[in-house]
Amino acid sequence: MNYILALDQGTTSSRAVLFNRNGQPVATAQQEFTQYFPKPGWVEHDALEIWLTQKKVMHDVLLKAGVSALQIQGIGITNQRETSVVWDRRTGQPIAPAIVWQDRRTAVLCDKLKSQGLAADIQKKTGLVLDAYFSATKIAWLLDHVPGARRLAEQGHLAFGTIDTWLVWQLTGSRIHATDPSNASRTLLFNLHTQAWDASLLKQFNIPASILPKVVPSSGVLAETDAHLLGVSVPIAGLAGDQQAATFGQACFAPGMAKNTYGTGCFMLMNTGHVPVQSRHQLLTTVAWQGPKPVAKAWHATAYALEGSVFMAGATVQWLRDGLQIIQKASDIETLAASVPHTGDVFLVPAFAGLGTPDWDGQARGTLIGMTRGTTRAHIARAALEAIAWQVADVFLAMSKDSGLALTELRVDGGASQNNLLMQMQADALGVPVLRASVTETTALGAAYLAGLATGFWAGSDEITAQWSLDRKFVPQATARAIQARQTGHARWREAVDRSRSWAKD
Repeated sequence: MNYILALDQGTTSSRAVLFNRNGQPVATAQQEFTQYFPKPGWVEHDALEIWLTQKKVMHDVLLKAGVSALQIQGIGITNQRETSVVWDRRTGQPIAPAIVWQDRRTAVLCDKLKSQGLAADIQKKTGLVLDAYFSATKIAWLLDHVPGARRLAEQGHLAFGTIDTWLVWQLTGSRIHATDPSNASRTLLFNLHTQAWDASLLKQFNIPASILPKVVPSSGVLAETDAHLLGVSVPIAGLAGDQQAATFGQACFAPGMAKNTYGTGCFMLMNTGHVPVQSRHQLLTTVAWQGPKPVAKAWHATAYALEGSVFMAGATVQWLRDGLQIIQKASDIETLAASVPHTGDVFLVPAFAGLGTPDWDGQARGTLIGMTRGTTRAHIARAALEAIAWQVADVFLAMSKDSGLALTELRVDGGASQNNLLMQMQADALGVPVLRASVTETTALGAAYLAGLATGFWAGSDEITAQWSLDRKFVPQATARAIQARQTGHARWREAVDRSRSWAKD
């Protein structure tokens, strides 16, 4: 029996998942790695530690399943997006810690570029807002702040990559420097309309083209692994940023289908077909995936998506656990939050790294408001869950306006989607059913599907669509009282968001 191996490199852990032909996970291995917060608003990773943990779980999952590398028909890679690594091509060593997508150190640079009137042109070309979230200003910061880096880059000695590129470089023994359009479209350097790196954008950010990877299809054999890693060379056949991979794993192949992933952050994507839709409500336009050549049915060529990004979802629960220490483990929050019927008008705005869609305020900061002497840790826990649901509702509303479509359901996945209380809150906040997939490993599954389609493991998108199945449907309360509570709660939430804005002065 053959399998597809998915490498799922996330913000807090590296994972490997083995999938069978039915799209079911056979075995999973996972290892957390270190998070570094050297200054307020800074978030860093050790790229070498990421590679070592990813390599370890790759071996661990095969041992766990009792599967030989000879049985792996292809490898799909999915990754935390925007996180930026710059390394020396000659040594393979990073020149500095990786700057994580959550990092806000370049917010001031973004404000400077906005003041120069560049934001509108950048958004038109890339589909992205000018924000520190994306890779371009992170690359520029590294080139300007690491001694000698810019000179080395201009000499052609440095390579840049998002985490997918870094892993491909490692897996192929430093032979292949490549990314796919879903990751390239998150850099602020990739033109959605030409499907190529944009020379004028590179000039605006002062980044030499020589450091950029080659852009290859999301689904297609791009290389084989170095034989010494697994004892045999295995095709690397799928690449996609984590949220695009989850959209593929949720079988959102038709325009208008949407999914939301609850991980460290929350990310909602809606398939808009083969034409990029320019947002009027601060959403992002992004490449969803690019199929192999020759093209094949519903997922062929380049598919685009509208995306809303919530920076703090699961990370908010981690803060309650590690920062406030009001819960011992993340799963405790459901029971604690359910112990009170409401928040007592307490609102938590988890703008610890600024606000994402639809506000895009890099200077906003976390705000806990409405507390009285009667406020308990249970109220704060419930407010944290509601904050996740309200942030997603903001994105959902913007997406409906931009697309002109009345979204009738939301497919969900990710760790926090297992929290039944949160999912019911989400349905009530949206006013539409929330559908939780049976396979919650949809990010890894999407990477597996992309690799499996390229290697003939699966025949086409129809086979994938048939494999999608429902675990549970959460239906919103439809009483007049519930509808009024939704409207009042959302308005109150927006008041709390306004109180959090423009707080940081650095």
